[in-house]
Amino acid sequence: MNYIIGIDQSTQGTKALLFDENGTLCHRCDLPHEQIINEKGWVSHDPEEILRNTIAVTRTLIAESGVHTADVKGIGISNQRETSVIWDRETGKPLANAIVWQCSRASEICRRPEIAAAADMVRERTGLNLSPYFPAAKIAWLLENVPGARERADEHKVCHGTIDSWLVYSLSIEKAYKTDASNASRTQLLNLATLEWDPEVCALFGIDPANMAEVCASDSCYGYTDLGGFFEKPIPIHGVLGDSHAALFGQDCTRSGMTKATYGTGSSVMMNVGEKPVFSPNGVVSSIAWKMGDTVEYVLEGNINYTGAVISWLKDNVKLISSAKETQALAENANPLDKTYLVPAFTGLGTPYWNDTCTGVITGITRTTGKNEIVRAALDCIAYQIADIVRIMGQDSGLPLAELRVDGGPTGNCYLMQFQSDILGIPVRVAAIEELSGMGAAFAAGLGMGVFEKEKIYGSTARKIYTPAADAAVVEEKLAGWKKAINQVLNA
Repeated sequence: MNYIIGIDQSTQGTKALLFDENGTLCHRCDLPHEQIINEKGWVSHDPEEILRNTIAVTRTLIAESGVHTADVKGIGISNQRETSVIWDRETGKPLANAIVWQCSRASEICRRPEIAAAADMVRERTGLNLSPYFPAAKIAWLLENVPGARERADEHKVCHGTIDSWLVYSLSIEKAYKTDASNASRTQLLNLATLEWDPEVCALFGIDPANMAEVCASDSCYGYTDLGGFFEKPIPIHGVLGDSHAALFGQDCTRSGMTKATYGTGSSVMMNVGEKPVFSPNGVVSSIAWKMGDTVEYVLEGNINYTGAVISWLKDNVKLISSAKETQALAENANPLDKTYLVPAFTGLGTPYWNDTCTGVITGITRTTGKNEIVRAALDCIAYQIADIVRIMGQDSGLPLAELRVDGGPTGNCYLMQFQSDILGIPVRVAAIEELSGMGAAFAAGLGMGVFEKEKIYGSTARKIYTPAADAAVVEEKLAGWKKAINQVLNA
């Protein structure tokens, strides 16, 4: 039996997953990493800790599975996308901690007059609305604020980019400095028409395209790794995808109109729109789904800063729950007449509002509102935010939406999934495997190497289906209340 490893380097930790040649998940290992949050609310990760964990969790995976290293044929990597790293090209050492995608410390850069005035040009070239969410502003911040970074950049002695390029560089024997088309499209520096770093956009942010990674096909060979001497014979890193793109690929959303939502710390909603980009006037962005061989496919995408993280907030900050598993029963036992809404704008709102200065609110509470109702509002806000984006995508693409495919930890919450189906009015299909991002990366690698057969691997994916069951008038009333709560936040 031949095997492929999928590495999913996510916001909260790093997962290694072992798939056999039938696409069956055989074993999984996880390691968390520290969330570094300072008094200003800046969110950072230690790139070296992430690298150490990636190596350790993959070694543990093989050791625990009992699979011989010679039977592992390749590795695919999925990664938290907009998180930005800068490191020394000569030593390979980070010059600073990575700026996590959630962090809005680069807001001031986007508000500079010369950059704000170019917002339309940036969106037309890159498909993305000007925002500190994306690496363009984050890398600019690192170059301006990390001692010596600008000087070394001027001498072409730095590398900067997303987590995938950091891992490929650090893991590969060749020190390959590469990124894939999906990750590149999320930097706000890639021209969607040319598939190259846009010189004018890069210059706007003070970034030299020569210091950016080579943009490659998502299923190409990025280099070879022995995981620090663990493999006797180096194996190829043969697939790289941003985590949301990898989940789309893992969900087999490979035809126009197919849509998925990944429920993680935040959420990404993606619709495959085919081989030509679609540009939305309503706040969702255009990106590359993937480049497989010579074929490029595009997506409409909306990103939400806080979905699963809302549940973490309930547990860690306000201490209403001790485990995420408690939320389903609490929500199901909430007063059905209560009209509490939670808008989790902890660091502003992402798609489709793009407001990085607003703050969150709990509204609609009465004397009878209690723990159950607040927990239910926290779950409901996840579904509302995703529904906002899905409706815009259907409107702007003109493509019919028959169902929503979903993945990620919170999809195990039956209350949330049923509410999501009710609010959208379409079936929600939950994959039996939680980690679609790692699976998608492994599938891209296995297909690219010829280890996997597409019909065989996708045919083995089981799904649980939720269908709409709520009264239409009740749904409309709930959506109107959500819109009122959003407006309260935006107009505060």
